[in-house]
Amino acid sequence: MTDQAAAALRFRELHERPEPLLLPNPWDPGTARLLASLGFEALATTSLGVANQLGRRRASRQAILGNLRAISDATPLPVNADLENCYADDPAEAATMIADACAAGAVGASIEDATGDPRAPIYDFGLAVERVHAAVEAARALPIPFVLTARAENLLWQAGDLDDTISRLRAFEEAGADVLYAPGLRTLDEMRAVVSSVGGPVNVVMGFADPEITLAQLAEIGVRRVSIGGALSRVALRSFMDAAKEMRAGRFGFVTRMAPLTDLHPPFT
Repeated sequence: MTDQAAAALRFRELHERPEPLLLPNPWDPGTARLLASLGFEALATTSLGVANQLGRRRASRQAILGNLRAISDATPLPVNADLENCYADDPAEAATMIADACAAGAVGASIEDATGDPRAPIYDFGLAVERVHAAVEAARALPIPFVLTARAENLLWQAGDLDDTISRLRAFEEAGADVLYAPGLRTLDEMRAVVSSVGGPVNVVMGFADPEITLAQLAEIGVRRVSIGGALSRVALRSFMDAAKEMRAGRFGFVTRMAPLTDLHPPFT
């Protein structure tokens, strides 16, 4: 068994236990290694984090895959890839990015029903399901037990209600998706409604949710995976901007808030 296949099996197992998998989102090899040093069991890339790193609103397909390879090479942890809409509308064309993500080191990836076009932000139901089905077929053709996550994005774009979200997730599950994911769930009641409506593992992203919700509460309602999206990147950039503004104003008190080098470079790395 290859290291990647073993990591893929481990990633699947992490979705099957009662305790939710905490899946943090690094944006480069350094942050990946720091997260590994803190004891996280798996990682997920963030397309927003890559875009932030590049100073762009959206990263290119090539940038997403290059970042994925760098993060996958940084630690032995399983890595899930944020592929947005797989950079194509056509189901077959979108599905080719699943194999590309695997080749870049991922053991799982997501495909979403957001188009990237603000004028028509969400794919029609039928096309969205076709895209997931094509991605599932591509994942099943890989030489490792790749974990395919299907994302219903309508709540983020105010392009449908929770009932529509659940209908999409059910259809994605029927199409073969391994994990269901609806960014934009904000309350425990909304999360509970989704978890109780599907049979597969549900990912909740806490970047949009009530921050008072605890991991124990998520476990109690049956959530199996908890991610944070681009939040860690945005928190880091907020600190960067605050310090830069302080420097621009001629003050340097921010240096007292620097992370110790011993925290940034653990001995074993």
